[in-house]
Amino acid sequence: MKPPRTQLVTLLSTLTLAMPALVGCGLVSSSGTFHDAELPDGAKPLDGAELVVTSKSFTEGVLLGKITATYLAAAGAQVKDLTGAPGSASSRQAQLNGDADVLWEYTGTGWVNYHNQTETIADPQQLWQRVHELEKRDHNLEWLPPANFNDTYAFGASTPTAERLQVKTLSDVAALPVPDRTFCVDDEFFSRSDGFIPMLAKYGIPYNDPNGVPSGNVTRMDSGIVYTATSKSAPCNFGMIYTTDGRVKNLNLAVLEDDQKFFLPYSGTAVVRGAVIDRYPPLRTLIGTISEHLTDELMQDLNGRVDIDGEDPADVAYDWLKSEKLVE
Repeated sequence: MKPPRTQLVTLLSTLTLAMPALVGCGLVSSSGTFHDAELPDGAKPLDGAELVVTSKSFTEGVLLGKITATYLAAAGAQVKDLTGAPGSASSRQAQLNGDADVLWEYTGTGWVNYHNQTETIADPQQLWQRVHELEKRDHNLEWLPPANFNDTYAFGASTPTAERLQVKTLSDVAALPVPDRTFCVDDEFFSRSDGFIPMLAKYGIPYNDPNGVPSGNVTRMDSGIVYTATSKSAPCNFGMIYTTDGRVKNLNLAVLEDDQKFFLPYSGTAVVRGAVIDRYPPLRTLIGTISEHLTDELMQDLNGRVDIDGEDPADVAYDWLKSEKLVE
């Protein structure tokens, strides 16, 4: 499974909310910039530190980078902002090369993409521990304890549809009459070895089976359109979504629980080069303070402010830190 939401910004152009979304897609304009701030008590635990913060180019990655850059600079560090690196590989490679010090990653990405593991570990803490050990051993990268959000694949439904069909879990969906088991998915998720068809098999409703999910019950479309179609319950009752996408809250979608634990956790985790965290131990506490504040619902809100309302990620990051009284 590849990192979720890496194509979010591009896909938003297909939404009916396209105009405000396109404003929010201008992430390049905020690259290298963040707001000046101070810690509330005026402390400078990172005074004298020189740090490079990078991120991937999709909205959530940029937001996490901006939050981190702003907060570490407020703690006294001289921060170079390299957020918004195009593609997943460039930010990762920059850290491996020693050209970047701090990067937000996802445990599922580390497990599958970076270490080619195929075992599904459903417990988020257990998965983080395994990835932490591999990354420390192979690259001397410190995966700090994960935040309280999980940006993974899921299925959603409009809230009225979820209430009408009385579904809260994917097992509830599997128990529905065949005509109600209608799905919208994109081509990539449909064809993945860890995607739609294996998921249906896991829940006992095999694809292209008259007693499972007949092929006519599945509509394949662009990822961006899936959200709109799901919110309208046409042509499908259930659509593939990402759990921290801003459109989940904006479109009032109900996220169905993956009660059989098919999808791998993608817990957001700050990764710091080992040599850097050894040199600046306060990074553990400072980044831990950020992590403990982050939840699925919060990330939906912050992502939505960029992708739907068109706000600049640097502004959203600063406003949130201020609202939490983490900076002033």
